[in-house]
Order: sequence, then structure tokens, then C-alpha cells
Amino acid sequence: MKCTNKYKILLPVLILALLLLTGCTQRSDVAEAYQLYETSDNYALTESSASAAPELLAENLCVGGTENSATDGIDAAFAQSAGVFSVEDEVVTYAQNIYQRMYPASTTKILTAYIALKYGNLDDVITVSNEAITSLMSGSSICGLKPGDSLTLDQALYGLMLCSGNDAANAIAEHISGSVEKFAELMNQEAAALGASQSHFVNAHGLPDENHYTTAYDLYLIFNAAVQNDHFVKLISTKKYDASYMDASGAPVNVTWFNTNGYLKGTFSMPENVTVIGGKTGTTEAAGSCLVLYSKNSSGKPYISVVLKGNSKRELYTLMTELLINFSKE
Repeated sequence: MKCTNKYKILLPVLILALLLLTGCTQRSDVAEAYQLYETSDNYALTESSASAAPELLAENLCVGGTENSATDGIDAAFAQSAGVFSVEDEVVTYAQNIYQRMYPASTTKILTAYIALKYGNLDDVITVSNEAITSLMSGSSICGLKPGDSLTLDQALYGLMLCSGNDAANAIAEHISGSVEKFAELMNQEAAALGASQSHFVNAHGLPDENHYTTAYDLYLIFNAAVQNDHFVKLISTKKYDASYMDASGAPVNVTWFNTNGYLKGTFSMPENVTVIGGKTGTTEAAGSCLVLYSKNSSGKPYISVVLKGNSKRELYTLMTELLINFSKE
């Protein structure tokens, strides 16, 4: 009897132990369930590890699986990565390599503006340093700032978001954090806080660096946070901005900055039944043609759309138009 009772006690213990072991095995398989997209050798970006799989369970955010969407009627070959996200329904309506590491180019400036609006005051006066200008590579996108120029943070933000000024990005970074390097640390902290766990930033403007990367999904997370700020929406929806500030000698500088968004410029026609509010462009040889867009469908529902590594500007906007027509419906 005593032996029988002993086995009766041991049996449930063994069963419980087996269940716990099975649970552990299944839990490790969860990370494996996320598809890991290999990156092109042309990018010099490493493949994401299983331990770094994106965390998709978030409140009030679009979540979805890791499989690509069907591409019937879509010129998916026009870009390497793309996604459409229904803000209200919290659904990923189109996914094409949205977790693949990509170079963001000037779409980086979305995060730069988000941080500037969070930590700065629009009336703050920025004095442009020599380093903010001379550190930029020749031929990079600028809004024409010179060392010693004095302008408000608000004006610098228009130079950043409309004409994609790398000089404005550096000036803003130095104003907020004291240096571009310190600002990059803040960028990574803020990105992580937003759930953009597959991103890493080393500068405020997006010029290529092998340690400066993101994903279409992470850009959605960052952009979604940014458009909660009404002034950010005002920035990205402005077609042109007249800036008046002072140079190093105190003389007035008057300049007009134009938005680089092809839809707002009229270079490309807006899709029927879609209202394009604004967004951010980005172009480098490494990143290709990029665009993050905020739009509304005919019912007024907001969508965020991302296209990265477009083969050309024309193919970028062709694909974006197809995505808006087909994946921002009711």
C-alpha cells in the first residue's frame, strides 16, 4: 500500500514536469515563428537574429504576421520593402518585407523632428555651428544654413522636413543634445521606447552608415507616434515655407523652402479617393528612393504607408499609388 501511494504521488509530479518542459519548448518556438528576412549583400546589413524578432503585441498599434501579402495588381518589384497600416483599425493591410533591415535615408528625419518637438520649444533660438555644416558630405541635401546663422527651432524644423536639410538636422541635434553623437543616443532610446527594436541610428539626417538602419514596420511605429503631434502634421503637410532669420553678421536672410513630397509638389498625381496629407521622402544610392506617407481614404480613415529601396523615384510613386488605391479601402 505504501509503495502504491508513493507512485500515486510521483505520477502527477512527473506529468507536471513534462508539461513545464513542453511549455518551455513551445515558448522558444515563438521567436522562430517570426520570419527573418535576409538582407541584400549590397546593404552590408546583417540578418536579424531570432532573439531580436520584432515585438508585435502592442496596444493601439497595427499588428500582423510575418508573411508577405499577395501582390496581384501590385508592382512589388519596384521596391524592396513596403507596408500599409490602417491607423484606426490597427491592421497591417499590406506587407512586403516589413521587418527587413533597410537604410532609411532622410526618413530618419521623422524621428529627428519627433524628438525635437518632444524636448525642444518652437521659439528656441538655434545658432548654427561650423561643425553642423562642415561635417556634411559634398552634394548632400541642405536647406542653405551657414555657420553663425540664428533661427528658431520651428524654422529649422521646416528646413528639416520640407527641403530635407541635413544642415538643419545637425543644427537641431546639437541644440537638443549638445552634439550629434549625444542626439543619436537619444534617438535610439526614443526608438526603443516606441517599440522600434530593429532600428539603430548614428546621425540625425540619414546619410548612409552600416550602423544606421531601420525597417518599414519600425518607421510606421515612429511615424505613428509623430503624427499624434499636430505641429508635426502641419510640418509635413506644408507645401512651401518662407523663412526669415539672421546670418552671423546680423543681416536678414530670406528664403523659401519647398516640400520634396512628389504628391504635394504636383509631380505625381494623387490617387483617386485618397487625400495625401504629407510625409517624408528619402534618397541615397544605398537606400534607393524612400517615402513614408500619411493619408486618408474617402471615408476619412487615416493610413500610414511606407516604401523603402524604390528602384527610382517614378517607380516609388507608382508603387505607392497602387498601394494607396488597393490597400487603404474600407
